[in-house]
Amino acid sequence: MGDPQYAKFPDLSLSQHVFLLTNPSAPKSAQQTSLKSLQDAIQEHKMAPLYRHLAHPVDGILNAAGEGGAQKPASSSSRKLSATAALLATRKPAQKVDFPWDEKLYDSMKAENEKELEGIQKEEDDAEENAGDTEIQAARGKRAEFWARVGDKDKAISSYESVLEKAGILGTKIDVVLAIIRMGIFFGDKFLVKRSIERAKSLVDSGGDWDRRNRLKAYQGLHLLTTRSYNLAAGLLLDSLSTFTSYELCSYSSLVVYAVLAGSVSLKRVDFKAKVVDAPEIRAILGDGEEKLSALTGAVSAGPGAKDEDMSDASATAATPTPAAAAVNLTTLGQSTSPEVEVPIDFSPLANLVSSLYIGDYRSFFVALAAVEENFLSQDRYLYEHRGWFVREMRLRAYQQLLQSYKVVGLGSMAHDFGVSVDFLDRDLAKFIAADRIPCTIDRVNGIIETNRPDDKNKQYNDVVKQGDALITKLQKYGQAVRLRGSERA
Repeated sequence: MGDPQYAKFPDLSLSQHVFLLTNPSAPKSAQQTSLKSLQDAIQEHKMAPLYRHLAHPVDGILNAAGEGGAQKPASSSSRKLSATAALLATRKPAQKVDFPWDEKLYDSMKAENEKELEGIQKEEDDAEENAGDTEIQAARGKRAEFWARVGDKDKAISSYESVLEKAGILGTKIDVVLAIIRMGIFFGDKFLVKRSIERAKSLVDSGGDWDRRNRLKAYQGLHLLTTRSYNLAAGLLLDSLSTFTSYELCSYSSLVVYAVLAGSVSLKRVDFKAKVVDAPEIRAILGDGEEKLSALTGAVSAGPGAKDEDMSDASATAATPTPAAAAVNLTTLGQSTSPEVEVPIDFSPLANLVSSLYIGDYRSFFVALAAVEENFLSQDRYLYEHRGWFVREMRLRAYQQLLQSYKVVGLGSMAHDFGVSVDFLDRDLAKFIAADRIPCTIDRVNGIIETNRPDDKNKQYNDVVKQGDALITKLQKYGQAVRLRGSERA
């Protein structure tokens, strides 16, 4: 069906820069870099609508206090913050963002936008008079890409809908819907993203090609991350590792982070080993030098037959820092159309998290979990919102993994294994026990934890009795209704 169309804009990295500007956990150096990158992109692409949306002294979502002496009405402030909260790290940034408003710059960019729009309109008018439907669609596509480039969400979506309405090729329709999904992701409109993903799935199921089917898989996985559906996102993201080409959505390094985190928190131990610990695509990035070489040469084999001791030395290498490396996408390795070189990322906290969880080194696991929260969860706009939930679920997973192997565990011994105090472990376990997440009881007098393993046969028997009672009740109601109807006929 041809190469993907409408994949260049919007630039989702800009939304990450906006997020970092309002993120209290972001380093000052990262915020300065994001500010410069955002300002450069706005001037390069003449993004007048986005510039006004961010920096305007009255309507801008970044300049809460305003610039240039203008006062921001309270009603406008609350309306803008509620409509764009997903684009920012917090609804009310703790610190003022230094994103100055330049009226002359805005007027010049707006004038150039109007001039470019006039050229597109002229091209469309000429196509309607002297050319065919293909040329008309090309002009309409240029208008949609223009609005996506300058950051006007409503006009971009409206233009894309016009292109979609007249599109005849299935591949083009899918590409247009994917572009709408990215507009929704850029501005944090989860409802638009969900609705558009359903449209894209319907189009792909009606005959979409292999490449677009795989691209949609990455889109859907990323959306599920933002809605905290990590169990559903894990399979999609992990499958996308071996077929990833959606660089307009995120970098391959980011996809690896998302896939590993989703798999770590949701997969069962057997699947966790096969799809995360032993996956060649992940070992090529998280493993040591020999493991990376093995993954690149195909020597690593994922699955039940892989050795359990693989990746067990990842935590041991944490004491010897190594330079951050760029992720290698095995799918595009050696292709002439490879993407731009990615920024190197230090994956060691992620590698330590995976290895320590699998081998049961819980003290190192807690240290790695804190590092992952600081370096990944708190710095990514898709992970930031649910970072507290992720940390709690990973602690719960570690507790469950240790307790399921014992009938009785010493409270002090378990606290020592995790590197925490007895009081902290007592309070933390109590929350999960009260929520029926861990079947155990704590005896502080004797300093022990007793696990209450549910009897599977008794549980199945109770479930059958419960469901049977419900079924009998429904049948009795149905029988009464039938008798009533019979008496009415009589």
